[in-house]
Amino acid sequence: MSRPGYAQRMPEEPVPPIEEILRTRTGEELELNDRHLNPQLGRIVRTLGFHRTWTGGEGAYLIDSDGERYLDLFGGYGVFAVGRNHPEAIAAVEQVMGARTGNMPQLGTTLLSGVLAEQLLARAPDSVDAMVPANTGTEAVEAAIKIARAATGRARVLYAEHAFHGLTLGSLSLNGNSEFRDGFGPLLPGCEPVPFGDLAALERELARGDVAAFVVEPVQGKGVNIPAPGYLPGAQERVQAAGALFVCDEVQTGVGRTGRFLALEHWDLRPDIVCLAKALSGGLVPIGAVLVSRSAFAAVFDGMERAVRHGSTFGGNDLAAAAALATLRILDRERLVQRSAEMGELLLELTRPLADRFEVVREVRGLGLMWAIEFGPPAGSGARRLWERVEARQPGLFAQLVTVPLFHEHRIFCQVAGHHMNVIKALPALTISEEDVRGFAAALQETIAHAERYPAALARFGLRTGLRAARVRR
Repeated sequence: MSRPGYAQRMPEEPVPPIEEILRTRTGEELELNDRHLNPQLGRIVRTLGFHRTWTGGEGAYLIDSDGERYLDLFGGYGVFAVGRNHPEAIAAVEQVMGARTGNMPQLGTTLLSGVLAEQLLARAPDSVDAMVPANTGTEAVEAAIKIARAATGRARVLYAEHAFHGLTLGSLSLNGNSEFRDGFGPLLPGCEPVPFGDLAALERELARGDVAAFVVEPVQGKGVNIPAPGYLPGAQERVQAAGALFVCDEVQTGVGRTGRFLALEHWDLRPDIVCLAKALSGGLVPIGAVLVSRSAFAAVFDGMERAVRHGSTFGGNDLAAAAALATLRILDRERLVQRSAEMGELLLELTRPLADRFEVVREVRGLGLMWAIEFGPPAGSGARRLWERVEARQPGLFAQLVTVPLFHEHRIFCQVAGHHMNVIKALPALTISEEDVRGFAAALQETIAHAERYPAALARFGLRTGLRAARVRR
């Protein structure tokens, strides 16, 4: 008997095979999104003119239904470090499926997760000596919060202003951006920000004696903010001296992104916890990993009855471990960590002069293939007043005067580094060619030259986006 007011809905046809869905329904992506997923995202994509039917991906490129290839500098927020659809990563997942392994026995152990832990710990500082499997970056951060509180017996967790550590409730409590936090409170108590780069502020909070951990991105993802040389070593020293845990969130910076396997290597850090995810997946299977000091691990998992006090159903599954092991093998064989350093240096060499050439370019910065360009108001009084009026109504608009033409005129897909920011960020595949790096730098220079003619550029952009927005509303 059906419940009052409840009408059961069933599809008219059974679920077809995947190949049939791809063959017969390609092109319905935006319609399905608007009907069942996130129509506001659809409005953004249409307004910027970014709507395409993406039918393929190869290396550093996305491919649309017309066969056009777009240089992908989004990189799935940094997921595609070894490139899209790397054949070796695909083969590793297929091998596990073909082997029909005894996956996820739950009350038991499996081989591939153990080998993955062995490989990751061999590449990490010797301050960490155990791995807790996870599925995503935000889940890895959540685990770090739990482990720090259990290991220290303290409640407070410090994080840096403007940080991004994830969007589930615990990691959101460490998120330094109101556009993500607003409306979801009350958040986890005891989570408090300190200014990024301010050792004195950090020391004042630690002096209270109740801090479990300081969680920090070695390079902040939102804006690509690189710390002063002594900040992270100084923070580590102060945190550990206060009996708290020093946690490096390497979800975006890790796995070769900054020209080292872990970004913390740039400062010779020895943290108590390291959070990994994103690129570890090979772009195929979600995965996260928390590398933990043996002392913190033993304080949490301190008896047989507490052996499963933290975990997740799919954490440590064989498909994810296989994708991660293939990623590590590809990084080593193709020397992609070194390539990240080399291509990153080339990109900086080609783009840093833009700060001298264009008055709207405030700074170009980066570490490895984690790169950003920041814009500021022009010097002329008339153009500056126009900038200030526009920014008051729509902060970060100037950056879109660059990203939109890069997409439409140069087939380069990139975006702003965060809400209300005139910063464009790039996280290309570590396999990106020198030709593509040079091509991006040349296209960027040409696009900024047009955008710097601010009133005309703004008028063109406003007309185009206004027409698109009108079509979206209709």
